[in-house]
Amino acid sequence: MKEHIIDIRNITAYNGSTCVFRDFSLTVENGCNTVILGPNGSGKTTLMKLLSCELYPVFLESSHVKIFGHERWNVEKLRSRLGIVSHDLQNSYLTGARGINVILSGFYASIDTWRHQQFSSSDLGKAEAVMEMLGIGSLANRRFGTMSTGEQRRFLLGRALVNDPDALLLDEPTSGLDIKASLIYLETLRKLMRSGKTVILVTHHINEIPPEIKRVVLISDGKVISDGLKQDLLTSGRLSALFDHPLEVVSLNGFYEVLPALRHDDEEFEE
Repeated sequence: MKEHIIDIRNITAYNGSTCVFRDFSLTVENGCNTVILGPNGSGKTTLMKLLSCELYPVFLESSHVKIFGHERWNVEKLRSRLGIVSHDLQNSYLTGARGINVILSGFYASIDTWRHQQFSSSDLGKAEAVMEMLGIGSLANRRFGTMSTGEQRRFLLGRALVNDPDALLLDEPTSGLDIKASLIYLETLRKLMRSGKTVILVTHHINEIPPEIKRVVLISDGKVISDGLKQDLLTSGRLSALFDHPLEVVSLNGFYEVLPALRHDDEEFEE
């Protein structure tokens, strides 16, 4: 049996005073590239916070949130196994941080680097190698706040990759990027998956699901409503129902896109 990256069992979780999940369960095995797809308000943000340990479920003896089999983690060990890139991280990152320090901060899971943090020549070498791999070596001394959204996203990906994690958890990775930046970022993710990294993508953007992702989990109102293969779930009927709007799904070269579909007012969504 393959190791579970994520093992969520029967949890109840609140975001503020709102109960987002009740009796919610989800597992993702190592090696299973997965997209968790749902509309705004479905629970994606709360799920990201649970997995990054920014938020905790209600304690119940019958429930748990385990990452790589553990409920409690030493942060240093966790970042070496699961790299997380989220909107909250991008929005909160210090604008004055130099590019090289953004990458190095991954060793301490910090926001920028600080005087008490020590970096070896090996750490510096890893950071430089990651920047070259992502095509951002020339921006090593650029301030984070002066970078484009796409450049920032690549630096935060590098921050996660510098620890050579087994898996990556990504929150809407191409949101806010132009077409070129989106395609470059997606090609980077595809190379990482082909090299053996497991990617878990949390999104509502159909077009940013790479062909290498085979499993789809559809969530709505804090519940898993469907879980299966991409070709079975990324259909016009299922996505029309998920997003409560008539949609037409098209597929080309392993990518999917949605278009508005025309229907009669009395026509039901069909799978």
